[in-house]
Amino acid sequence: MDQALTSPVIELQLRHRSIRRYTGEPIAPELLAVLMRAGQGAASSSFIQAYSVVRVTRPESRAVIARAAGNQPWIEQAAEFLVVCADLRRVDLACRTSGMGTLEGWTEHGMAAVVDASLMAQNLLLAAESMGLGGVYIGGIRNDPQTVVDQLRLPELVVPVFGLCLGWPAESPDVKPRQPLGLVLHQDVYLDPEPERVADYDRTMADYYERRGNNARRSDWSSTTAKGVQGKKREHMLPFLHRQRFFRT
Repeated sequence: MDQALTSPVIELQLRHRSIRRYTGEPIAPELLAVLMRAGQGAASSSFIQAYSVVRVTRPESRAVIARAAGNQPWIEQAAEFLVVCADLRRVDLACRTSGMGTLEGWTEHGMAAVVDASLMAQNLLLAAESMGLGGVYIGGIRNDPQTVVDQLRLPELVVPVFGLCLGWPAESPDVKPRQPLGLVLHQDVYLDPEPERVADYDRTMADYYERRGNNARRSDWSSTTAKGVQGKKREHMLPFLHRQRFFRT
């Protein structure tokens, strides 16, 4: 039997772009509920479903979080702004009501919760894109996670992992070229990246950055990545996670 090499879902996944400009049209509450249910359809480690999503509607809270995230105005402008949290409180309740004691926040539990939250959010955004919506994840809320905790009144065992802006797109940016499979797919054993292949990809990204309609610039993947990770070490995250009883050492 011939195997098809594409599908409507695959085509949608390959068209993903981050959308930061929106029309201002609201998202119907019924549609948002459908998107949330689609997000919940994601796989979950041992079915613990260790995530929660906070829908932020108060303009003042959005404004504070936007500033804390590095002055990202789309947080205030999007039809919906959601904060995706790794949440172990229901797991803790299950442990206590089952007579197995208080959850101690071991690193494995925290990792499982972050993975659960990420899978759920990816399902949610893919569902939104299938309905014509667009969005962008906001990792910048980890610049000052305590501000997010204070604004949303997040208790212990709940950690804001990232935000998600959703709305009807008012822009159509180009799709960023992804790394070639030869850099990310390994056969049986891991192989270090070949500098020549990374250099080829840098040239591809340099061409993309120079040609794109909005925010054209001279750059490439390596220099952009190095600046991004070395400039965002967020050394406050470990003590913050300990305060929230995540990732016990």
